[in-house]
Amino acid sequence: MFCTLLKCKLHHLRVTQAELDYEGSLTIDRDIMDAVGILPYEKLLVANLANGERFETYAICGPRGSGVACLNGAAAHKGKIGDRLIVMVWCMLDDSERHDHHPKGVRLDEQNRIVATAF
Repeated sequence: MFCTLLKCKLHHLRVTQAELDYEGSLTIDRDIMDAVGILPYEKLLVANLANGERFETYAICGPRGSGVACLNGAAAHKGKIGDRLIVMVWCMLDDSERHDHHPKGVRLDEQNRIVATAF
């Protein structure tokens, strides 16, 4: 049997841009993605702490070290620059894997720099 568990989480990712005229997604600094194991084009669940919006999209790699967090396409309607986001990714694990599973998570500051690890 498979269980769906949290793979990783970005806590307090700050929106730095919103681009309505784009195909859609969330662009994230590649260094931040790598820190928790988010893959390019991986499905994301995003919760906006400012307005309570929750939505699904996928990850696009932003320039390393840029601190970028850009809501693209329809997702641009779900937040504004400065909003804090919680970004979650899930994984499916079988019984033999789930007991040793530990999600990765980071907390970010106002410039989207990693300031702490979670879990």
